[in-house]
Amino acid sequence: MNTHKTLENLKITALNQMQLASIEACKKSNDVILLSPTGSGKTLGFLLPLLNTLSKEKVGVQALILVPSRELGIQIEQVFKQMQTGFKVNCCYGGHSTKIERNNFNQAPTVLVGTPGRIAYHIRKISFDTNTIHTLILDEFDKALEFGFQEEMSYIIQRLKNVNKRMLTSATNMPIIPEFTGVINPLELNFLDASPTKTDGLKLKQVKAENKDKLDALFSLVCKLGNKPTLIFCNHRDAVERISSLLFAKGLDHGIFHGGMDQDDRERALIKFRNGSHRILITTDLASRGLDIPEIEIVIHYQLPTTENAFIHRNGRTARMNAQGVSYLLLAVGDHIPPFIKENPEIETLPSKNTLPANSDWDTLYLSAGKKDKINKMDIVGMLLQKGKLQKDELGLIEVLDHSAYAAIKREKIKQVESLVRNEKIKNKKVKIEISK
Repeated sequence: MNTHKTLENLKITALNQMQLASIEACKKSNDVILLSPTGSGKTLGFLLPLLNTLSKEKVGVQALILVPSRELGIQIEQVFKQMQTGFKVNCCYGGHSTKIERNNFNQAPTVLVGTPGRIAYHIRKISFDTNTIHTLILDEFDKALEFGFQEEMSYIIQRLKNVNKRMLTSATNMPIIPEFTGVINPLELNFLDASPTKTDGLKLKQVKAENKDKLDALFSLVCKLGNKPTLIFCNHRDAVERISSLLFAKGLDHGIFHGGMDQDDRERALIKFRNGSHRILITTDLASRGLDIPEIEIVIHYQLPTTENAFIHRNGRTARMNAQGVSYLLLAVGDHIPPFIKENPEIETLPSKNTLPANSDWDTLYLSAGKKDKINKMDIVGMLLQKGKLQKDELGLIEVLDHSAYAAIKREKIKQVESLVRNEKIKNKKVKIEISK
């Protein structure tokens, strides 16, 4: 493996201590357990040593990576593609077309990433040969157990007869590793902080609501914070939807993210949050880990986390890599700070009069073509600068998916751009172009 070239492709100058230790551990032991916090770079911690096990001479799936969520799987697939290894990778997950996935197996990927339910489906359908798989990676394994995937994972692992290397990653301590994993006498790497509820650079504050509903207090807090990137965490989907209805009624643009949404809607919400079109994302704990989202300044616990681990992972979205962040606990009358929070957070006072923050300077343009249509970022950039008459600083982040693409454009320009490019072709292909809903 040419690590230097791989890091160049990823635009990374150096590996961190955890990633270096992981590479060495995988040389010494067939079974490795990697314990490391959310946002610490675990994906490279297992992808880099995995490369040393792959062979261009062999046909079929050589490595299987099981993940608890679609978004994490897609993220791993994207990172592996960025590494430009020459090996094929595919990702399978619920909500994705099974027909497309089965067609992809006509020329089997070397690395297969997927959620337990969808991988179990393909094994039952004999979509690929499990006998060629020699390496198994269980990423965010603690989260997979929390989501109730034990039965599917057990079914899958029982059918992997020739696995000789296993790696299990987790963002929390795991005193007992279930027998069905097949992990025996593992070499454990523990990079978890001894006092994880306290994060360097993270300030903890509390907001006391005057009534049980807390919605008014949340709105006042959002108004006070202004336009900073903010994650609002809830324990339940219905709370996400309720807060969203309030903010829309108040005229405040935002995104939502939870497990009950269609895959396309979830992807679009993350894209708009990444590109700055939305500065607020209201979510369940599904967004607390394993997602490719930018550094967050503010975390608001609208509903208090039920466990210490949930609290750790939510807060893990801010104050990372020496950055500063603030985590707010929103307390209704009768609410108490959970016992696992040892400090007494400073009280944040709310304004007597709310001033609605301005919406982001960016908005998002949708294009109905992507990688599978042989369209890339430079095609889109060229079209938007030439035909859309944009300046370079008026064009933001562009993301190209399999069958669609999204481009961030300055809000004051987007309607004009939409009008100019509505009937344009890209690479002689008629593409639907409109402001993303």
